[in-house]
Amino acid sequence: MRDRRHTVLSDILPPEERVIEAVVARYQRVAPAVTRFARTLSKNEELRVRLGSEAASRPGEVVLDPRLFQAAYSRSAPVTPAEVALASALHEVVHLAVTDFEEQRPIPPEWLPEDAEEIVEEPVPLLDALSEAGGPAAEALFLALEDARQEIAHLSAYRGAQSVLEDMYVAAAPDALAHARPLGQFALACFLIVGEYAERDRLQKQVEPHVAAALDDAMAFLEGVRESTDVWEVADRALQLLQVARLHGLLTEVSGTQMIGDQEQAAESDRDSIAEGVDRVRLTSPILQDVESYDETIEATAGDSETEGDSEAGGDPSTEQLIRVSEAPLIYPPIGQGGKLVVGQFPVRFRQFAAEGRQSLDGAARAWGVAQRHISGELWPLFIANQRRGLRSGYDAGDLSPHSALFLGAGLYQRMFERRAISSRRSYAVSLLIDGSASMLQPRRLPGGGRAPWGMAAATLGAWTLARLSDEIQVEFEMALFNRSFAAAPADTEATYVKRMHGSAAGLRRTQGSHAERLTRTVNHYVLKSFDQRWRSTEDAVAGLFWTAAEPRAATGQAARNRDESPPVSMFEKAANVDEFNVSYAAERLLARRATVRILVVLADGMTRGSVESLAETVRQAEFAGTTVLGIGIGDGTVQSAYSRNQVVERPDALTRAMVDGVRSSLRRSLALWGADTWWARSQWHDQDWNVNA
Repeated sequence: MRDRRHTVLSDILPPEERVIEAVVARYQRVAPAVTRFARTLSKNEELRVRLGSEAASRPGEVVLDPRLFQAAYSRSAPVTPAEVALASALHEVVHLAVTDFEEQRPIPPEWLPEDAEEIVEEPVPLLDALSEAGGPAAEALFLALEDARQEIAHLSAYRGAQSVLEDMYVAAAPDALAHARPLGQFALACFLIVGEYAERDRLQKQVEPHVAAALDDAMAFLEGVRESTDVWEVADRALQLLQVARLHGLLTEVSGTQMIGDQEQAAESDRDSIAEGVDRVRLTSPILQDVESYDETIEATAGDSETEGDSEAGGDPSTEQLIRVSEAPLIYPPIGQGGKLVVGQFPVRFRQFAAEGRQSLDGAARAWGVAQRHISGELWPLFIANQRRGLRSGYDAGDLSPHSALFLGAGLYQRMFERRAISSRRSYAVSLLIDGSASMLQPRRLPGGGRAPWGMAAATLGAWTLARLSDEIQVEFEMALFNRSFAAAPADTEATYVKRMHGSAAGLRRTQGSHAERLTRTVNHYVLKSFDQRWRSTEDAVAGLFWTAAEPRAATGQAARNRDESPPVSMFEKAANVDEFNVSYAAERLLARRATVRILVVLADGMTRGSVESLAETVRQAEFAGTTVLGIGIGDGTVQSAYSRNQVVERPDALTRAMVDGVRSSLRRSLALWGADTWWARSQWHDQDWNVNA
């Protein structure tokens, strides 16, 4: 049987579950319980608990640093990830909510040596008094004792959380005691005894003989620490325990002939011995780690204290980005590795370019021969008939049957109203995915010569036309843009987007190191129009996107002149997409509509960053679930390998026509399969324009 002290939490957590965004997501599931606990502990129903880039304790607010939770998952302990999430959060809240060493008192006379020149009666803060009386070693020992005292005092009523801490501490103690210096062993043993994590007899078998003897003399003082409610009294016990350590030769002794610098070095060495021993076991809380960390935590001003909510990001952009990534859905393609997909609304500021966009759309539609009225053509009467099938045949419930007199005469009162027939109406849903990387804005060859950035412009015109087609025949329609870059927020302007991007990148490089790139350049899915939105409410944003795509230089110039009002045109970054994540997510949304006929159109101009095999399997699974998936490639043959129905285009008019005709053909084919009238057979599904793999 495996020894419990060798049980490593990371053994049961795959690497993707130990990354910071997964840790934050796990914390958010317990955040309401943590907030209620903090309010009960502080007796303040208005207390707010939120995440921030630095741990902080302020009146009415507690800020938790998510990196502290991540550190807990590297422990060796027989505990589950969910237990660690709750216990580490409660542990941090306890220390941040109750730690306060700011009360000033005169230094007690018994703290000072007998040969002190004078007794200072001026009130000073506790840590200053400890520094004067016992030096760095006294400060370190006091913080360790106070750490354990707070945990036993405030978590004893929550035995489950305390037992998780006990499992983590007990599992780490043998290795820590084996590597600690004698003074570190003594301090760690005091910490474990005060917190009731280990008994003296067991600890004495694992420490040096003179440390075991010191623990016998220390027990009277340790009992007083556990029962104390006054931090000054705990500090007094720390000084007494330090004297016990000195009597047993655990402190570094300095002879009278040595220099003052040697005395300071010895004091710092003793402090380091205590800290190294205790920090190998306890969950390190910044407010109790050391004096410098305590001061920084009390003075921390990270974030906006007016932010509403029980548990949320502070004003630090890097923490906001962590929260956003942690809240993003986790996508699992049929094969290949899963990952986060940041889903959000397309920035509404693109409406600023709506006027220019509509004018440009009309010109492009004429130039590329794309109809903008009566797009549905022969589909219109068929789909109107389909809508009418939604009305029940026969007489409505409020109409009497013309045979009512006969029914009355025959005593058949229940037949006075005609019964309704069963509805035969079919439902349709169309989803369009457009590649939104910067490569779609790059100049491309035109049929008549020259070059122009027509990729995203033609795709947006096709989306605009498809939206009108769907609106004409009353088909549910969704439109989304996908890319891989720093995710824009719905309300972003060019100025706020760039500021958040740079702030997040800098903060994450500082706190997350090599993981910063993954956390800032995310896989994004922007919804331009959802199934439940009206097309008219999103027309302006789509028109603004078209102008940005058709005239990228003009849009960039206008954004540079008015950064505070213009849309975030910098959001289009040249980076390889992970197409299968977006296809999988869009297919799931289509499936949730429970439509009879579902069509997904995917447009891209390059290779997926994932794998073609994973993308092909994702498409195959969507097709197996009953969704018709059409893949359109702009000058790139990847779609031929990944999509059973595919087409590669080299010119803007062909791109728009492929999008519109592909959907119209799929709709016509669906009607034929349902046995609809065939007077329009001359326009039925043709495979010569689309490569259809059997």
